Amino acid sequence: MNLLSQLIAIIYPPRCHICGRFLSADEDRASSHHLCDDCLGALTPITHPICTVCGLPFSTPKGQDHPCENCLRKKPWYDSVRAPYLYSGPLMEAIQRFKYSSETQLTSSLGTLLSSFAKELVPNPQDFLTVPVPLHTRRLRERGFSQSLLLAKVVATDLGTQLDYRSLIRIRHTRAQTGLRKEERRKNVKDAFSVTYPEIIKGRKILLVDDVFTTGYTLNECARSLKKSGATVIICLTLARTLVD
Repeated sequence: MNLLSQLIAIIYPPRCHICGRFLSADEDRASSHHLCDDCLGALTPITHPICTVCGLPFSTPKGQDHPCENCLRKKPWYDSVRAPYLYSGPLMEAIQRFKYSSETQLTSSLGTLLSSFAKELVPNPQDFLTVPVPLHTRRLRERGFSQSLLLAKVVATDLGTQLDYRSLIRIRHTRAQTGLRKEERRKNVKDAFSVTYPEIIKGRKILLVDDVFTTGYTLNECARSLKKSGATVIICLTLARTLVD
């Protein structure tokens, strides 16, 4: 650490991005995500066995990964979904603050958690194109930013992939999925997405990035548009997921 960095650390000591506690020297040196040991320890990792398609963790702690019943009955358009953590506890609170309270300073910590997971998951990431789940222009004006795009930028930078946030667009303003029943969520996002530059998507492997996986309908509709435009493989990455199947 150079002299300037030392002075900045003295004047503005680093804090955990989730709880706000000052980071110890050891935590600061070890943390690329600006989180304290307590908050990191409170995250709930998703453990195997899981569905090989939608990533749903099974209730039994033993056995091999395999497709769940829903994915066997009707295969989604995406090839797989993976998330490192369950949507609960301090991570759920952080994502809600990030998304609904405009706390965009959480981008670095949440984005680094996702990109660290992606580095272990995605072979040859340079072969992929990173695409965020888009907001409708009306929702973007209301919120002022796209949380999926902010996460996707960190993922693309850390993995060394190309970022494309222009090809996949949301063409229909939909209700927020929060609070809707499962079937309402499916109908809400049906035919809501389109690809404006299919020549960029054709023949490409896609990392489709969003913040939370709940029912998967939004990701599936995005994947449908991308696959119909010629995408060959679609791996969906979300920071967290619920246990809804």
